[in-house]
Amino acid sequence: MNSHFFGRIDIDQIIAGYPTLVLIFIIIVCLVLVSKGADWMVEGVVELARRTGLSRLIIGATIVSLGTTTPEAVVSVMAAFMGSPGLALGNGVGSIIADTGLIFGLTCMLAVVPVDRYLLNRTGWVQAGAATLLVVIAVITLMGSAGEPTLSRGVGIFFLVLLGGYMYATYYWARKARISMPEAEDNDRELLRPAVCWLMIVGGLFLVVIGARVLIPCASECAYRFGVPDDVIAATMVAFGTSLPELITAIAAILKGYPEIALGNVVGADVLNCLFVIGSAAVARPLVIHPTFYTFHFPAMLVVLYSFRFFIFINKDNKFKRWQGAWLMAVYLIYVILQFALHVSGEPG
Repeated sequence: MNSHFFGRIDIDQIIAGYPTLVLIFIIIVCLVLVSKGADWMVEGVVELARRTGLSRLIIGATIVSLGTTTPEAVVSVMAAFMGSPGLALGNGVGSIIADTGLIFGLTCMLAVVPVDRYLLNRTGWVQAGAATLLVVIAVITLMGSAGEPTLSRGVGIFFLVLLGGYMYATYYWARKARISMPEAEDNDRELLRPAVCWLMIVGGLFLVVIGARVLIPCASECAYRFGVPDDVIAATMVAFGTSLPELITAIAAILKGYPEIALGNVVGADVLNCLFVIGSAAVARPLVIHPTFYTFHFPAMLVVLYSFRFFIFINKDNKFKRWQGAWLMAVYLIYVILQFALHVSGEPG
């Protein structure tokens, strides 16, 4: 596996001699760095957005979700460069399942989340549509490929173009709906200086890059030692760790009484995980699609996303129910448990 990315230090050779417990500790430290760095970066971006007068909804669905998916993008791009396509693709797909199943499921169980039909009937369909498009392209690639199915650089570029369209469309929809946050709430605390905002953004990005640079080879080494495929590790430990910014954002939004921020962030993060994270990784290096994606990861992703769409359709009182959050949580937990059960029984990775 080629590890020469930043500098000439071969991290793989360095960590190969470390005990497994030390590797696990390093992974935990890296996840903390990635999450804290993303947290600082998001706060800096939000402060800059406040100066522009953008609404909280726009911040949640676009800017915040763009910031919180940066760890997934960095991890997946580095994994692609390092020759771990299962880790790159699995991290993006696993993060979508974790965001919708775990994070939004938990949000619904802890708070009453309003259903904004104007926004969700648009961004929500983009959320499900982007994932469905990924699966359709993957299936077509499987049927038309003589060798291993691969997401090409052209597909990655196509996804990034769609990402630009999504960002513009979300901003347009929010302005058309005249959705805005009360001005008085922004006046409760002093605006940070632009220099401080940019320092938080750049410093947070630095932590994300450094943490991800060390995280990938450590996770791959652990996967090798335990005999677990890269895509399984990505869809559980790594995907959950890099999804911590979304979880932190959701908890903060609930505590402040604005669960709709968590909703916008999750929907936006799902779209970005597909178009931004997987798209960027495919541009970095074409991604080979392992058989387990067709038999397990893709179906689990579609079940979670279309359950979410179904709940939007049936909630005529414009509120998500706690049992719906419990269902999403259950799907996520079953997904995680079955990965290990299928691996033990000898399913291909």
